[in-house]
This record gives sequence, structure tokens and C-alpha cells, in this order.
Amino acid sequence: MSTLKWSATNADGLLADLDLPPAAYRALLKLRGRSEPGGRIAMDQATLGDLLGLSRPSVNAALRSLELAKLVKKVRNGVYQINPMLAGYTCPEDAEAAVRAMPTADRLDSKNYVASYHTAVAAYQDQLTEQRKKRAAVAAAKKAAAGKRRGALHAVG
Repeated sequence: MSTLKWSATNADGLLADLDLPPAAYRALLKLRGRSEPGGRIAMDQATLGDLLGLSRPSVNAALRSLELAKLVKKVRNGVYQINPMLAGYTCPEDAEAAVRAMPTADRLDSKNYVASYHTAVAAYQDQLTEQRKKRAAVAAAKKAAAGKRRGALHAVG
């Protein structure tokens, strides 16, 4: 159980406007509840999945949504950082100092924050579509090359 008492902002309304997948909300709440003062969380994806009863792909998708929304940032494998505006702190002065020190682009109080999240999601979806097309083109080229090799072979007798 966390002993944190202060957060820089109440972002519940803002989070609702993002329309994140349900697993992302659950992951965010679990991560916030398990975080150290300042928002650092040392937890791997398997552990998070076990705590939430989610499969690894579902945990990956939830964390990706949180990263696109700039709510959670992956520091390295098994270590995440909650946005300073959502993280808990031991005193209000620490919360204020963390928000002042954060990059403006990561702030949740920007007028364009929700729109920028939706833009990031669309760009990510476009990237996935392009990757699928490339994989399909490579697979089709391999299949065509294999067909040509089979057609070029003939029985020797």
C-alpha cells in the first residue's frame, strides 16, 4: 500500500477524455498504487500482467497506450516512470518542483493534450499498417520466388 499523499493535479476528467482501452486504465491505476514517491515503478510486464490478470500482449498494448498518452514512460526493462503530474509525492513542494522541472511537451495541462494523444495513436496505427504491408510484400515475394524455382526444376530421366 502506498503512503503517498500528494499529487500535482487531479487529472481524472482529462484521463476520461482520452478514451484509453480499459486495460490501460487498470494498468495506470495499478502502477500508480505501486509507485515510489516521484512516480518510479520497478515492475516487469509479467508481474503487471499477473496483478491484473492480463496476458502479455494485453499488458504490452496497455503500456503502449499509456506511453502514447505520455502518462507512463518506459525507463528500461522493468522500470517505468509515471508522468510527474500524476505521480504521488510525500509533500506538495516535491510535487510542485517535479512539475516545474518536467518538459513542457509532457505536461497534461496543454490545451492540445487530448488531440495530441489521438494524433499519436493515429500515427502509431499508420506505422503498424505500413509494417503489415511490408511483411505481406516480403511474404508474397518469397512465395513468388519459390514458385519460380519449382517451375524451373524438371525431372531428369
